Parts: sequence; C-alpha cells; structure tokens
Amino acid sequence: MHKLGLSTLTVAIILGIILGNTCFKFVAPTCGIGVDYSKNLLLRLGIILYGFRITFQQIYNIGWQGVVMDIIVVSVIFCSGFYMGYKLFRLDKKTAALIGAGSAICGAAAVMATEPVVRAQAHKVSLAVATVIIFGTLSMFLYPICFPYLQMSEAQYGVYAGATIHEVAQVVAAGNAVSETATATAVIVKMFRVMLLVPFLLILSATFKLKAANKQSGCLKSIPWFAVMFIVASGINSLQIIPAKHIKIIEIISTYLLAMAMSALGLRTHISAIRQAGVKPLLLASILFGILIILGYVLTYTFIK
Repeated sequence: MHKLGLSTLTVAIILGIILGNTCFKFVAPTCGIGVDYSKNLLLRLGIILYGFRITFQQIYNIGWQGVVMDIIVVSVIFCSGFYMGYKLFRLDKKTAALIGAGSAICGAAAVMATEPVVRAQAHKVSLAVATVIIFGTLSMFLYPICFPYLQMSEAQYGVYAGATIHEVAQVVAAGNAVSETATATAVIVKMFRVMLLVPFLLILSATFKLKAANKQSGCLKSIPWFAVMFIVASGINSLQIIPAKHIKIIEIISTYLLAMAMSALGLRTHISAIRQAGVKPLLLASILFGILIILGYVLTYTFIK
C-alpha cells in the first residue's frame, strides 16, 4: 500500500466507512463507547507519538529557503481554503478549516489533528479526508509524469513535491518515481511541513470562535495540549537519547493508534451525510490543489537554486 501512496490512515478510514455503513449498526450499542474512545483519546496519543518521526536537525538540513517555502505554502493554502470555503462556497467554518488544514499541511493526519480544535462532526472530517485522498493520489502520479517538463533538478523537484503533496506516503511515492535524491529531499521538506502542525493548531485554537467553550472552561481549555506534547516529542527525538530500535517501535505504535482513530471515525461516518454536502467541498479542494501546484512551482524557482 505504501508503494502505491496509500497510507495506513487512508486504508483505515475507507475500511471504517465501509463497515460503518453496513454491519456496524448491529453492534453499535455495545461497541459505541470503545469506538468513541478510539477517535478521541487514541487520536491524541497517536498525534503525540507522531512527533518522534521528526527531528529539529531535519529543519536545519533543508535550510532557511525550504523553511520559508513551507511556511508560505501552509499559510496561503489554509487561509485561502478557509476564506473561500466560508465566503465563496458557503460551507460551514469547521468543514472549511478541515479541508484547508488537510491540503495545507499533511493530509489525513492534519485533518484528524484539527478535529479536536474545531470540534467537527465525523462526516465533516471524513469529507475532508476524502478530498485529501483524491487530490493527493492524483498529485502522486501527476508529479513524476510532469518532471521531465518542469526544468527542475532532482533536488528542486524533491522540495517541490515535499512542499505541495498532501500525504507523507504520497510524497515518498512521488519522490521514488524520480530518484533517491528527490525522495530524501522531499521527505525532509515534508516533515517540516508536518512540524508546522503545532503552531498551526495553537494559532487556530486561539482564533477559532469557540466562545461558548471558552466562557465555560477558560482559555487554557482551548489550547490543544496534545500539539504541545507533539513538539516535545520531536525535541526528545532530536536529542537522539532514545535508541533507534525503540523509536521504530514508537512509530509503529503511533501508526496503530492513528489507524484505530481513523477506523473509528469511519465507523461513525454515514454516506448520506457526505452526500448531503454536495460538490462544493470537492470544488474547494480542487482549487486548493491548483494553487498548490502553481504556488509551489513559483516558490521553488524563487528560493531553491
């Protein structure tokens, strides 16, 4: 699946949706509590452990140009997605934020990490993940095909792919189709994009209008502490004090936790709710995909020589 650019999270939510709309209703009364536990607590634990995939050294290796490029891409894509989704397509703010986050940062993982902040319903999260699957998969095949015509070096192509393709697995697949150099560069740029998830969530939690929750429980309640722990995990990993074999185990546990959360989300997703959303979310995601392609191309030639 990884070679095809289909991440474990993508497969998990697809299977969850299939079961959720067929046989899950017969066991929901007895399994519902466990499913909700998975898509809430296990999700946060999985995001925290995901931080052990990243080191601060990776940021240093891509240089300030790659850092600036990632920051611009994430900022422009999310702001464009949120504004167009809410103002142009008349989507609710939660759906617009989820689609914007998935396109801007790291696909399904970003959508899942954003969900606790905006408190979106399951079908809205699944809808956002679906857009990531569609356009991320498309980019995974499109980028290698276009590489001979882009007039880029392999390193430039790696930066371009890492800064604009949705999922980590899709970035790896697109890089492998060109060269090892392209793959290594793409993964490093992509992992810094993943790291931007932390400041993104902190800013989103401070600005997103959750007035009722803030009035009842105070501002500290609205801070996504799992995001803070994510950056702590990255810092610990950067110190290289944990043996590599143990880090590998942590990464596997993280993948399992996130897969369980995605499966639980799929079980709580009803196709009828997604169908009612119409084509607007898909149109929004397609526009963001176009912006990613053009903006990333321009920034690559501007910053990467």
